[in-house]
Amino acid sequence: MKQFGTILKFEFSSFLKNKVFVGTTVFLVIVLAVVMFFPNISALFESEESTEESGARAVMLVYAEDAELAELSRQYFSEAFSNYDVQLAADSLEAVKEQITSGQAECAFAMDSAASYTYYVDNLSMYDSNTAIADSVLQEVYRVSAMVQHGISPEQAAEILSVQIESQSVSLGKDMGETYWYTYVMIMALYMVLILYGQMVATNVASEKSSRAMEVLVTSAKPASMMFGKVLASCLAGLFQLVAVFGSALLFYTINRSAWADSPIIELLFHIPVHLFVYMLVFFVLGFLIYAFLYGAIGSTASKLEDINTSVMPITFLLVIAFLVVMSSMTSASMDNTLMKVCSFIPFTAPMAMFARICMSTVPWYEIAASIVILAGSTVGIGFLAAKIYRVGVLLYGTPPKIGAILKAIRNA
Repeated sequence: MKQFGTILKFEFSSFLKNKVFVGTTVFLVIVLAVVMFFPNISALFESEESTEESGARAVMLVYAEDAELAELSRQYFSEAFSNYDVQLAADSLEAVKEQITSGQAECAFAMDSAASYTYYVDNLSMYDSNTAIADSVLQEVYRVSAMVQHGISPEQAAEILSVQIESQSVSLGKDMGETYWYTYVMIMALYMVLILYGQMVATNVASEKSSRAMEVLVTSAKPASMMFGKVLASCLAGLFQLVAVFGSALLFYTINRSAWADSPIIELLFHIPVHLFVYMLVFFVLGFLIYAFLYGAIGSTASKLEDINTSVMPITFLLVIAFLVVMSSMTSASMDNTLMKVCSFIPFTAPMAMFARICMSTVPWYEIAASIVILAGSTVGIGFLAAKIYRVGVLLYGTPPKIGAILKAIRNA
């Protein structure tokens, strides 16, 4: 136990002293600070610009030979396009085009009828949505005009068209629309941490193997203590980084809560139920350990540091498969399909599959318990197997050892 504590302390402190680790954490915190403070910062610049421009708005022209249609369209457009100064064009259509090209007006709608128009603009932006808004508005204009022609007053027509349908939806389970975004963020964070820190564990083991001092270390310390110490240290480092990043994001959001009031997605991301955080912690730790043990064992068998990427490819492939299965199920809103249920009990896919099902579906408690028990048992078993492979692998030099040779050396160890 003393050996394990010493190795754990040494490995964890090496992470905290690593400039790349610290730099990445600080960089992510700064990026989150910029994102969370962006609405307030942009509001300052917008307020300065609006003060300089004295509240001037871009001009939108409405042109029609039928004066009644032009005025009716102008009234509806004024309500729909609040960011424009909607004006009637009294001149000819050619004069309207000249006003747009000269910059006096930004755009114009030339009305042929209540159901037909031509939209004029100098440079058409790929984000220009004016025609989509106009189509919706002119549908109402056309209906009002048709009703007026049939003897219904404009007021009665407006009342008929403005009726509001009241409805409510009651979800007896999970609302996937609410849970999708924070599930996506947490699955993505889990995937990135597993793949990055797993690679880091394999690289560290392979780097140490290049030093012949490892031979003395392996013979003086138990392989289980060394493997568990290294893996748990990297797990603590990953948790530390996640807490620093997500904790700072929560802090910055709390400071700028009012600025994000109009963003429902951001609101959902920072109102995650506490029990999901607990499940995330459980599946993060178990998932991290099982993959880190595998990465560490494979890293110990690599003869050269350059061989790491090739050696760990099968493990990375397993992780990618789990991620793709979960993402495709989330996208299709089918969280309880047969593949997801099977993956929920396979140790290599359960950390993401079962966690996603818990977030976006109603999963019986016994399935959750069974998944956690299987994952925990597999983690312990793979941990001790990885320790044996580690003891044998770090003493093998030269050509990469074959699987048969490793298994034989483990049996003889």
